[in-house]
Order: sequence, then structure tokens, then C-alpha cells
Amino acid sequence: MKDFQYYLNNIGEIGYVARSLNSIVYISGLPKAHPNEIVIFENQEMGLVLSMDEDYLEVLVFSNFEIRVGSKVVRTDENIKVGVGEALLGRLVDPLGYPLDGKGDIENLNPVFVDIDPPKISERKNVEKPLLTGVKIVDMVLPLGKGQRELIIGDRKTGKTEFLLQTVITQTKKGTVCVYAVIGQKLMDTRKLYEFFVSKGIVGNTIIVASNSSDSPGLIFLTPYTAMTIAEFFRDKGLDVLVILDDMTTHARNYREISLLSKKFPGRNSYPGDVFYIHAKLVERAGNFNKGSITCLPVAESVLGDLSGYIQTNLMSMTDGHIFFDIDLVSQGKRPAINPFLSVTRVGRQTQTLLQRDVGREISEFLVTYDRMKQFMHFGAEIGDAAKNILNLGAKLDVFFNQAEVKDASLDLNILILGGLWAGLWSEIEVDKLKMELEQLELLYSTDENFKKEVDQFIGSCDNFSDIVTRLRRDNSIILSRVRFIRK
Repeated sequence: MKDFQYYLNNIGEIGYVARSLNSIVYISGLPKAHPNEIVIFENQEMGLVLSMDEDYLEVLVFSNFEIRVGSKVVRTDENIKVGVGEALLGRLVDPLGYPLDGKGDIENLNPVFVDIDPPKISERKNVEKPLLTGVKIVDMVLPLGKGQRELIIGDRKTGKTEFLLQTVITQTKKGTVCVYAVIGQKLMDTRKLYEFFVSKGIVGNTIIVASNSSDSPGLIFLTPYTAMTIAEFFRDKGLDVLVILDDMTTHARNYREISLLSKKFPGRNSYPGDVFYIHAKLVERAGNFNKGSITCLPVAESVLGDLSGYIQTNLMSMTDGHIFFDIDLVSQGKRPAINPFLSVTRVGRQTQTLLQRDVGREISEFLVTYDRMKQFMHFGAEIGDAAKNILNLGAKLDVFFNQAEVKDASLDLNILILGGLWAGLWSEIEVDKLKMELEQLELLYSTDENFKKEVDQFIGSCDNFSDIVTRLRRDNSIILSRVRFIRK
């Protein structure tokens, strides 16, 4: 944007601040202003026209600096824009596009409108390609597809961020551009996120759009829209993009503050009636398109595991499923603490192969049986050999799904290990030794090209899960020959 004097000279209209209420100011004058237009104050701060009546313009200010009554203001005749371009890759910026990483200005950017309508149905395609997260239980039981909108929901400190970081690592290695929107969080947490991407060597394929908790509500409100606008630039270049909106409950709370200050009629939980509209319009900008795809992972925070909150249920109704991080599973020591029974994926399975669907179905059915068996055990009932086998296999499956650290996991190797579990290769092995052997197999798969090729060929030659189990019962050398020295 140009400065105050430029627009005053070119447009020739001037207004004055009549009233100031924190992030909302009321302006007299500027008769030709229109909603969503940018105005500039004489101290060079920017504001967005929210509404207007016969006497005043209602303007949302993008800074915490006090706008004094009587201050001069000019209109720009432009809606809000943000600069986009490949130069943003590897950078940390605020919602207005200004750098926050101390690396200097960002050049060669093209300004585009932030608030646009979602693409029409004619511009969209079915979700066709899988989006691997590197998290075993998600890729096996709750698969995602590129272009899917999947809500990530759970209480604080349940592992949502670790899951998102794992997904970013997995996708950047596959060439996906990742745009991470940090909405109203601590500045220290944003710095840690940026440093994490640098330490993992993936910062060149990521963009962080961040507002911190001390920013104005207007700037926090703008954050996810800027992130989605940047994602659309790379989508139009034919790339696959992953957008993470962390988190939308904070975004809703800031919008509620703005709405209450502007005296909008409050509804449920004092949220304005259009909070559903602003979120739905944003999320609908993601999808699988003719040129590229935008996968959107909005994050919502629950309280004490309650999924029935207003904003949470709003987001559930506008996404293609949700992954629920259960606080009870955290207390049981499970990592990640994903509850597969309360999680949903609506379009991810259509991206899987027949083998992957068969594996997912087998695991899902077993997890239901295993959960019922554990509940039955609470009554202190005596169990037979069949029940003992189910509990033993379930305990081994818990070890397999445990991912306490951010570590990538291969889909083919995971299917092979599951086949080995079902074939009884680890039925007599203790849990601690099983963990060591699985870690050894994962290390070999990532470092030994011959083993990786052997596993991929083995999985590629099988039509269904029962075929894998049968072949491993006949010949288990592909696994046991690699872990034999551990058993000794």
C-alpha cells in the first residue's frame, strides 16, 4: 500500500475519527467508501471498513496503536490485498505479508485480494490422491486425501501439534507446499515452530503466517485468510498445498470480540450469527481442483473432551471428517492419543488401493473387538485362549501404533509388520523386545535399499491382507532374518 499523502492527493477524500473503541473506530466523512475497503490513518496504520450507516463508517484497525479521536483518515478505493509469490517459501510473515524472521524485505510479490468467493463446482474434481501423514493409525485406519478438509480436534496438550508437524514433514518430503497459519499464539511458540522447520531441513518448502496473542483482534482475524490466499497462488501453479489453520477456536473468539465491540447481535455463547459463514467460506476455498489441490487441516480445541461445543460442531459440519485426540488416551500413555472410534474420514478411503482398504477394514474390526474385550475384563471374568490371543495381539498393536516422537513411517513397511503380527511372528515376544525389533525394521527400511525394494515388491505382489498373512506364515525370512541378532 502507498502512504496517507498519496491517497489523499489521488482520491481527495478525507475523514475524521469520531470514536475509538480498542480495535474498532468510527469515522465521519468518506462518503464514497464501501465495505471491505482499506482506509489509512495519518499515522500510516491501516483499517478495514466493516459496515456503514448514514453518519459513520465502522472500521477494524490492524494494529494495537491507539487511534485518537480527530485523527485524519483517507480511503484507498482498494479491498485488502496481500503479496504472494515463490519468494515467500521459507519465510515467516505476518497476516499483512510483512516479514517476521529478520531476513529482510520480500521482493517480487504480486498483490492479490484476500477475501474472495470459493471456487465453483465446475473448477473442482473428486479427491483422488492419498495424503500420507506419516502417522500409522491415521494412514491405516483414517486415511486422508489431497484436497480433503479434515478437522483436528482435541483438548490442549493431547498431541495435536505433534501430529501436524509429522504431517508437514511427510508432505514436504513429497514436494507438497505447506502453509502453516499460527492464529493468535505466543510469539515464543511461533519461533520454536520456525526453528523446528529449519532443524528438519524442510523450511524451504514451508511458509508460516503468524499472528501472536498480543496482536490486535483484526490482525488475528485476518491470519487464516492470508494463509489460504498464499496457498491458492501455489495451487494455481499446479502444485499440491497443505494448509494448517492453528487454531480456529482462537480465531472465533477474536471475531466474537470484534463483533461484540461493533454491537452485533450475540447468539449462542455470545458468538455472532455469521461465525459459521466466515469459517465455511474460508474452508470451502480448499479442495481438489483442475490445476492443483489445497488440503486444509483446521484445528479446534475442545474442553474436557467435549465434542459438542458451538464452534467445534460448526467446523465438523463443514469438513470432510475429523480426527479426535482423546484426553483419556493421553492419561493411558498412548501416543498419538487418537480415538479411532470417535474419528471420521469421509473421502480418504476412496484414494486407497484395494489392499490398503482391506488392511484398514481388518484393523478397524479388530480394534472394536479388542476394545470390547478390555471392557469385559473390567468385570474380572475368566477368559479362554481365544480371548487371551486377542488381548495379546491388541497389546502388540498398541506398541506398533505408538509414535511418541516425530518420526516418518512407510506405508508398505507398516502393512508388512501388521501382516507379521497377524501371522504370529511376535506372539511369544515381550513388548519391550517387540519395540526394539520394529525400530530396527524401520531403520533398515530407511537406510537399506535392498530391504526397501524387497518389502515394496512383496507388498506389491499381494492382492489382500489375508494373502500377506498366509505368505508370511509359510516364509517369514523377510522379517526374521533382519531381527534375528536382536533375539539372540
